[in-house]
Amino acid sequence: MMGSTAKVARIVRVDETNARPFVMLAAPTRKDGMDEATPQTWLALSSALGLGLLIGLVRERSGGRGHRIAGLRTHALVALMAAVATMLGSVVVLVGLGVVGLLAAMAYRATQQDDPGLTSEVTLVLTFLLGALALRFPALATGLAVVVAVLLYAKQPLHELTRETFSEREVFDGLLLLASALVILPILPDRPIGPFEAINLATIWKLVVLVMAVSALGHIVLRVVGNRWGLAAAGFFAGYVSSTAATIGFGQRAKETPALMRSAVAAALLSNLASLTLCVPILWAVSPPLVRDLLPELSAIGAVLLAGGLLGLRAGREETVKPPTSESRMFRFGQALGFALLVAVLTFVAAALASWIGPRGAMAAAAMSALAELHAAVATLANQFSRGGMEAAEARWWMLALLAASLTAKSVIAWISGGAAYGLRVSAGLMLALAAGAAMVWVF
Repeated sequence: MMGSTAKVARIVRVDETNARPFVMLAAPTRKDGMDEATPQTWLALSSALGLGLLIGLVRERSGGRGHRIAGLRTHALVALMAAVATMLGSVVVLVGLGVVGLLAAMAYRATQQDDPGLTSEVTLVLTFLLGALALRFPALATGLAVVVAVLLYAKQPLHELTRETFSEREVFDGLLLLASALVILPILPDRPIGPFEAINLATIWKLVVLVMAVSALGHIVLRVVGNRWGLAAAGFFAGYVSSTAATIGFGQRAKETPALMRSAVAAALLSNLASLTLCVPILWAVSPPLVRDLLPELSAIGAVLLAGGLLGLRAGREETVKPPTSESRMFRFGQALGFALLVAVLTFVAAALASWIGPRGAMAAAAMSALAELHAAVATLANQFSRGGMEAAEARWWMLALLAASLTAKSVIAWISGGAAYGLRVSAGLMLALAAGAAMVWVF
């Protein structure tokens, strides 16, 4: 009877290892042999249809008429066909994928253009695969479909970016960054080695990749944005390279052109904000649990620096800031490697001091090094915490001590480089930010 309830089969098998029977319950089935569709099945089919419509819509609007092998309806049908094939079995999926691939190849051969490209054909095959994926992971499939749609829609800007904006030097730096992250990093041992088990090569190389990536990000943003957002905005991205150098440079600019005092002070504060934000991924790379414990004071300090920087963030017509050119390096590999080596040395010294004197001796040395290099000292703190050398409450106070050493050194540098007016304003902002961080440590 079609509407009858499903029966559960009771199957008795014999375990060959101990000759004892056991019972296995088979999946419930209807008498007509067909399974009932669940809400999850309808959701998966809807996701497949939706992602096919999305990709097809973008191809319909952006694909040229000379080489548009499939539009909205075709992509929607291909995605839905893939979902149905997945329900029928893996053999049907392989047959369907072969048919779609064959149709795409035939369409490619039939084109009369000299250089038609493969975007349309690859997109059609990818739509089939995403439709099949939607039956098991609908959220993942739709998310990937959005990424595909963005890539298809941004064809012209991406071509301009790669062919006209980026130079050969910048492309080389980008390839070096990718090789460092995707080739070298995975093969390095991710375990402590050496005396005192202080050095982790994978962690050290993560810091190299991190510094290069952040420097490259600042370079790209400055190249794209240019001077449109004025001196203060440029200061933020310059802080990713060196907040100390940025503080000195903007101090000299303020001394030469007093009319730019407000923007120069804002640029210095924003450069220190960028340096502070770089501490978060460094902490995460070495000791992820410590990031959550330090988040209140880091957020308070960052909020004060951001507020001070926003006071001078305005589009400046006369505030000409020379942006990096296409021949500028996205990052200095030697600087990134030097930073990682400094972290390794400080980590080793801290581990030795912790073994001989205790964690407090190691952190005292790190606090002294923070006068010159904050991020290496922060990495030392995270390493000590991950090794169990201190509790979270003590680590928060040590983090505040490292920031105090760094911000005090920046205040002195501001007075020397920019004079009393510049130094007073910058040091006031930095000390106010430090006070906000101390308040958060005291309260929490």
